[in-house]
Amino acid sequence: MLKTAVLASLLSSSADGEGASGVLPRLTAGSFFTEWSLDPLPLIITVWGAGLYLVGVASLRRRGDKWPVGRTLAFVVAGMGSFYVATSSGLATYDTTVLSVHMVQHMILSMLVPLSLALGAPVTLALRTLPALPRRWLLAVLHSRIAKVFSFPPLTFTLYIVSPWALYFSGWYRASLESTYVHEAMHVHLVVVGALFFWPLMGIDPIPGRVGYPFRVLLTVLTLPFHAFLGVTIMGQTTLIGGDWYPRLSDGPMGAWLPDPLDDQNLAGGILWGSGDLIGLVFFGVLFTQWVRSSMKEAQREDRRLDRLERIEAREQALAHQAAPSTAPSTASGDGPARPADG
Repeated sequence: MLKTAVLASLLSSSADGEGASGVLPRLTAGSFFTEWSLDPLPLIITVWGAGLYLVGVASLRRRGDKWPVGRTLAFVVAGMGSFYVATSSGLATYDTTVLSVHMVQHMILSMLVPLSLALGAPVTLALRTLPALPRRWLLAVLHSRIAKVFSFPPLTFTLYIVSPWALYFSGWYRASLESTYVHEAMHVHLVVVGALFFWPLMGIDPIPGRVGYPFRVLLTVLTLPFHAFLGVTIMGQTTLIGGDWYPRLSDGPMGAWLPDPLDDQNLAGGILWGSGDLIGLVFFGVLFTQWVRSSMKEAQREDRRLDRLERIEAREQALAHQAAPSTAPSTASGDGPARPADG
């Protein structure tokens, strides 16, 4: 991605008084559709991720097995599609130029993408379609100590909550503005940490770290105030995130259309607050629906078990009733017991 290097060059030239023009056009609603890029890393990740998933689904169908269409749409369209949009559309073009645009991208990568990928159940699909040897490798990874540690809900919850604070209140975010590699690593980090948090809570794939539904709901509810608190904190900051990066851009040739950095930071905090609560509530709804369905299936299994016990008991009673006459003492017929013979 050359955008970060171009902006860094622009800041350097502005500092030298040379100036530049035409780096990025004015940000409008249409920029989302017109300012797309073809960065290789997002394209490769999207094509490989979606492609392998569709190959697995096709393999299942060839042998006559069914795979829910909803899971395919969740993984391919909502998951990989959202990842590509966030990293290649106008959101990616302006994510180092306007903080509020970056914040939209942040919420997509950290919440919407991991949640959608988890709903696609790719691990279950892989276990059902992989050949014997790769399947054993995957099972070994799932049962490894590392997998158990990184799927431990309290740890993943802590990582998910602490990461945004570390990003915006340390030198990490400024480094992501100045370095293409750090910038791309930040995108991957957001998705990975979100996946570590959401995957065990969804409970679809057979991975370590799955807990009962009450604890899943509790962890989901706990994320809501943390997002709100972080959003409010950013809105109340008088110190600019990223230091002088955004003011220097405003002093350059794009200053005619760039928003005031502090006002844009307030908007970014509001986006974090509002979208975090919205997506969190959506996840809560999905989790609650899963809980209800699981309870209904459990009730159906219990009803079948009780019906089976009743049938067994009725059959045993019928057999006992049929055996009762054959075991009763027989009564003698005729004139009674024979008399002893005379003499």
